[in-house]
Amino acid sequence: MLGVVFFMFVILLFLGIPIAAAMMVPTLLPSLLDSGFTGNINFILRAIASGLDQVSILAIPLFMLSGAVMAKGGISKKLFDIFALFIGKVRAGMPCAVVITCLFYGAISGSGPATVAAVGAMCIPVLLELGYDKIFAAAIVATAGGLGVIIPPSIPFIMYGVTTGESVGSLFIAGIIPGILIAFCLMIYCWIYCKRHGEDVEKIAANHDALKAKGYFGVLKEGFWALLTPVIILGGIYSGIVTPTEAACVSVFYAVFVSVVIYKTMRLRDIFDHLKSAVRSYAPICLLIAFAIAFGRILVLLKAPALISDFITMTFATKYSFLIALNIVLLLMGMFMDTASAIAILGPILLQTATAMGINGIHFGVILVTNLAVGLVSPPIGVNLFVAAPLIGESSITVGKKALPFIGFFLVALALITFIPAVSLVLLGL
Repeated sequence: MLGVVFFMFVILLFLGIPIAAAMMVPTLLPSLLDSGFTGNINFILRAIASGLDQVSILAIPLFMLSGAVMAKGGISKKLFDIFALFIGKVRAGMPCAVVITCLFYGAISGSGPATVAAVGAMCIPVLLELGYDKIFAAAIVATAGGLGVIIPPSIPFIMYGVTTGESVGSLFIAGIIPGILIAFCLMIYCWIYCKRHGEDVEKIAANHDALKAKGYFGVLKEGFWALLTPVIILGGIYSGIVTPTEAACVSVFYAVFVSVVIYKTMRLRDIFDHLKSAVRSYAPICLLIAFAIAFGRILVLLKAPALISDFITMTFATKYSFLIALNIVLLLMGMFMDTASAIAILGPILLQTATAMGINGIHFGVILVTNLAVGLVSPPIGVNLFVAAPLIGESSITVGKKALPFIGFFLVALALITFIPAVSLVLLGL
């Protein structure tokens, strides 16, 4: 029966059926084929209800709302000005400032595409004015936007935690150093590119002088509230003052306060439009999580995780050979499947196998999400490419080709994250 369930699932995906429906049909199939099967309709409904009855799941729409408000409030511009002032005049300083802005904005939005949209709309025109190649500029933002799903608070980490039972707070903390490591690797390539192709030194100096004219204190004063956002969110979680869900709620109120009262870049009544947008974005994810949990429990009844674990354990003699194969599979999946769907399907199934191979569940979650972050900028389904390309009027394939070297350095960071567990676990004391 397990083979029939998987065959049906693959066929539905191949036919282009929405992921949620593609999981729901094979979830119901065993009970239709065998009336005595434990996973009947009542079991499935209870699985759906209990799966969604989790406080941590509320963090997803709240972080979506917070990120939307911050984007409207012009937070990315103020962050970029700070980093451009301090490093903008050195070689590759402005491209590196874009990467750092994506890193910090990722700690606000929790989403890769949201980071690309907010940072790209503001940073790409600045880079073009300074003489940088437009495709290179878009490739920077598209790739660095992947930091939005790794640096906490990360919506994919929340989904992984909800569907596998791992601690969301621990996942957030585990993503800090990997996010910084990836940003550092991307900046190395920015430096190599700028050294090889040169920069318009006069334009860059003029831009830096314009920022410097505001004074260091003036720029820092404008960007202080933006810089404080990740400190409040991560500091609250790391210190144990708030849970990730509570931090998400705090981030919404903070975003509204800063945008409406401090920066005065939006009106209070605009919040309702962002609230509706967050709910519309969250509804499909909520449905996906519900069906993924039910599908996962049916697979457990069919002993799929145990069979897969036994197969992988027999196929791969060592943990390291398994990790290599795992990365290859996840990279390929990330190229053709969106992040939420991949986590919902692969997370619960592969976690048991990873644990059997001696891999920590938090470390595995970081590996999974980092691989899928690469998928965000990999053709043909790289969502970040589809967000960045229209900003310069080019095709996603054109931007994707320019992003290949960035992806190469991203993969270097992925290898370090994969084979050095301490990169993810050191802040947890594991």
